[in-house]
Amino acid sequence: MTTGTTGTADKAPLFGPESQFHAFFDDPRWALAMIRATVLEAAHPQIGAALADNSTFVAHPWRRLRNTFLSMRRMFNADPAVREREAARLNRLHARMSGSDTRGRPYDAMDRATRAWVVATLYESAVTMCRLSGQPLDQGTMERMYAEYRAFLAALDGDAGELPEDLNGFWRYFDRVVEDELENTEAARIILYRLFDHLPAPALLDGAPALWAVGRAVVGPLLGAITVASLPEPYRRRAGLSEMPGAPTLMQGAYLAAGLTRFLPEGWINAEAIIEALSLSPDSDDPRARAVTALRARMKRASALLRLLTPLSGDTGPDPVPATSAAAEGRRSAEEFFRQVLDQTGDGHLDWPDLAAMARELATRLDLDEPEETRLYDAFAAWWRELQAALDTDGDGRVSADEYAAAVPSLAGPALIRVAEVLFDVTDKDGSGTINADEHRALFRTAFHRDLTTTDGAYGRSAFVGDFLSFMSGRRRNTAYDPLLADA
Repeated sequence: MTTGTTGTADKAPLFGPESQFHAFFDDPRWALAMIRATVLEAAHPQIGAALADNSTFVAHPWRRLRNTFLSMRRMFNADPAVREREAARLNRLHARMSGSDTRGRPYDAMDRATRAWVVATLYESAVTMCRLSGQPLDQGTMERMYAEYRAFLAALDGDAGELPEDLNGFWRYFDRVVEDELENTEAARIILYRLFDHLPAPALLDGAPALWAVGRAVVGPLLGAITVASLPEPYRRRAGLSEMPGAPTLMQGAYLAAGLTRFLPEGWINAEAIIEALSLSPDSDDPRARAVTALRARMKRASALLRLLTPLSGDTGPDPVPATSAAAEGRRSAEEFFRQVLDQTGDGHLDWPDLAAMARELATRLDLDEPEETRLYDAFAAWWRELQAALDTDGDGRVSADEYAAAVPSLAGPALIRVAEVLFDVTDKDGSGTINADEHRALFRTAFHRDLTTTDGAYGRSAFVGDFLSFMSGRRRNTAYDPLLADA
């Protein structure tokens, strides 16, 4: 640690409950700052290309938010073993992401300078959120927090050398990247102008589409305007981002209002509890599900009332789906299944990044170690080769929705069975050939928030594989995998 940060850094541990990061963890201002930081990350050409090709933030933004939140909490944990395990997991994840952008420029998610920029945007956005909310940080606090974020980068890369050692050097570095390297990338445009306008409802509000649509129509443009107004002026100028009239005042008011929450009693706002509640599905066996289900019922009534009061309701809408329809039988249409489950990146096509995203989500939820994670990725890679050979009729290297719909049975090949068997093996911890009650609970309740009923207290390999194939090829709803791969 340099002399510029050592004096303040020695007063308390860099990580854990006394860290500066944890002081902001449940701060509502952090939500605004994270959106801002994500745009600055996406504006970097390498990060923007990696996001566009590999990320699920368009189709599954709430899931991505939850995973990012949990990862950050682990990376700033006081236990070095927790940090090292999470850093190793993130490094394995990013090592699988490389390619070229639309202009042919290569990108690599393990590029050290690029990863340093991600950490830089988080730090700078935290400082900015305090300034915009009328609570600017003093020099000592900024130095201590900068030491924490450099240590965060060191935990990922083994060295924090890509970020300047002192704070004065950091501000010069940050200004240079903003001026010389950031672009109006496709990923940045999606976040600012598409994500907010088309943000899918979280599981909590999935049953109230009208209520969600109205709220999104109001809040989405406001969030976009606030975010644009908060970005560095040199980047706004280069990217051609125009401010909405009154946006700076709106931005200041939003940050000030969020900052007032510091007067609330301690513990009233818990970010982890909020994110988990938004992710709960109505048939979850989570202890909080009863309260959530009651809330959903009230929201549905409010949504129904809203439809009655709007001119778009009534006879102008489609007829109700008959009780004998496929939906009533718990099945998805091919188009819906393709969009909700297979197209994980939301680009309208099925290709390897979509299957890699499935493997990544399963590995994350099950907290797999490296050997098991590699087996899972290899199984998904074999499945992709089967799908490409069977479904890619025009040879463009990806599968369209039409190509998929024309050959749905081809989904359930030997490689998909292998994926299911890998999942069974990593769940069957004692190697008994069945998933006992404890293993059953660990998989479906902890990872998937579901409690599947078994008749004999055990779940055999054939039943497990059959359920997984039913979901991935039969397109059945209400299995254990819906909240994992289909929910937003």
